[in-house]
Amino acid sequence: MSAKVTFLTPTHAPDIDAVELARTLADDFAREAADRDRERRLPFKEMKQLLASGLHGLRIPRAYGGREVSFVDMAQAVLEIARGDPNIAQSIQPHLFFLEVLRLDATEEQRRHWYGKVLEGSLITNAFAERGGRTIGEVNTRLVREQGRLLLRGRKYYCTGSLFADYLFVSANTEEGERILAIVPRKREGFTIEDDWDGMGQRTTASGTAILNDVPVEEYEVIRQPLFGKQRSYVGAAAQIYHAAIDAGIARAALDEALVNVRNNARPMPEAGVERQSEDPYVLHATGEMAVSFHQAEAMLQRAARALDHAASAQLEGTLEGEALERALAESSIAVAEAKASANATSLIVGEAIYRLGSASATLRRHNFDRHWRNARTHTTHDPVSYKYRAIGEYLLNDRLPPVSTKI
Repeated sequence: MSAKVTFLTPTHAPDIDAVELARTLADDFAREAADRDRERRLPFKEMKQLLASGLHGLRIPRAYGGREVSFVDMAQAVLEIARGDPNIAQSIQPHLFFLEVLRLDATEEQRRHWYGKVLEGSLITNAFAERGGRTIGEVNTRLVREQGRLLLRGRKYYCTGSLFADYLFVSANTEEGERILAIVPRKREGFTIEDDWDGMGQRTTASGTAILNDVPVEEYEVIRQPLFGKQRSYVGAAAQIYHAAIDAGIARAALDEALVNVRNNARPMPEAGVERQSEDPYVLHATGEMAVSFHQAEAMLQRAARALDHAASAQLEGTLEGEALERALAESSIAVAEAKASANATSLIVGEAIYRLGSASATLRRHNFDRHWRNARTHTTHDPVSYKYRAIGEYLLNDRLPPVSTKI
């Protein structure tokens, strides 16, 4: 039976523990995660439960009615959600990113409006990526003005969480070449979402295709981003730390299932000379390696989150400026890059090592253990870590700051 989770408001949850809330939700999400993956059954019920809990709004500033929890707590909360089901964690990642975009780029009226919608339980996810173009990240979607109306035209792919969303933020360029985000209700006229995600892993993220056929947009729904990709901020690192948390959560889920399987199902090799698989010295060694790898990734995630909290606070509160602010933002980006690289490797290593702890029965489809590696391999393609290692090396050896990030 699912644990009861009530909607969190400032009145009813003055001392909410984000991590404990996430653990409660994750325990529920984990129960049918393997079945949902096998059947490609989208977690609509689970997403409603998460939105009702208010977890997706805990980073909203106190001035707008939120709890403004730290990145340290929020990253760990996302790790916990990913432990339960990384598809759900990935489905809210663009939304968490957008909460930070509002802080830097939106007007005061826009912040009050959209933070209010989130506190009422709305999910605002993304229509960001496109196919074609010379490089990843190019945007051909246009916001045009015709007969006094603003209209969106384009096609977006990999729109994570789109079928769960109330609104989607759509990246586009104006006719004058200005970069904007348009926040549009999912069910607005001219807006079509196709459930066509066909990846081998992260199968239930509802990462569909969005078709924008002259979708009408109101002025208050347009967020101007004149400094997009030009000025360093903490927002790119904030997006990336949640990706690192998802990878670490996948590793934790694989480790947990491996331990249960060894204790309850696996039989030892006769050469081991032991009664139980849990006493096999090679199984013990592999278990230790998996645990160390996961805890390294978790520790690096927390280290990065502390650096990010410092940098975000410095930028938002104006405690640092100029070169000092640039350095703090760069150092947080490097710390997050290191955490992402660690979590990336860990999710793949632990996802595969689950089979070192079991016998041939561990490969049976009814267990669906391979979903952990498939989830990790699919999610880690989002942002190649080779470029992160390079940025880390450039910073340490040549004191070159990492490039301004525009990825989510």
